[in-house]
Amino acid sequence: MPRQAATAVWEGGLREGKGSFSVATGTLKGVYSFPSRFGDGAPGQTSPEELIAAAHASCLSMALSAGLEKAGATPTRIETRAVCTIEKVGDAFRVTRMELTVRGTVPGLTLEQFRKAAADAKQGCPISNALSDKIEVTLDADLVQ
Repeated sequence: MPRQAATAVWEGGLREGKGSFSVATGTLKGVYSFPSRFGDGAPGQTSPEELIAAAHASCLSMALSAGLEKAGATPTRIETRAVCTIEKVGDAFRVTRMELTVRGTVPGLTLEQFRKAAADAKQGCPISNALSDKIEVTLDADLVQ
């Protein structure tokens, strides 16, 4: 089975430190910090939660495309937005919710068929499966013509 890898480095204390990450393929790298995660943001920086959202949006888009294609309705475009919420729960911060909004252009498909395919994709998406037992994952699916 394929295994994916990434490396992250943190230097310094929590509030004043800085981090960087890269994926093994070399196609993605970036920086993150306390302000980019818990503050007002930091230009050009990301957060672990933003990366989880990107992974979830990417995975759902691919899972939906695969399901539609298998059903004979190849999409011309699938766009998924994922919004990851992190909140303080008790004494710790936790990812509590992921909101998925998917819009698709799929010739010949009804809205009902698209919504069912999107719900099925959400159930089959590996990232959804990794998260759904731990957090609330919502889905809003609509066709765009």
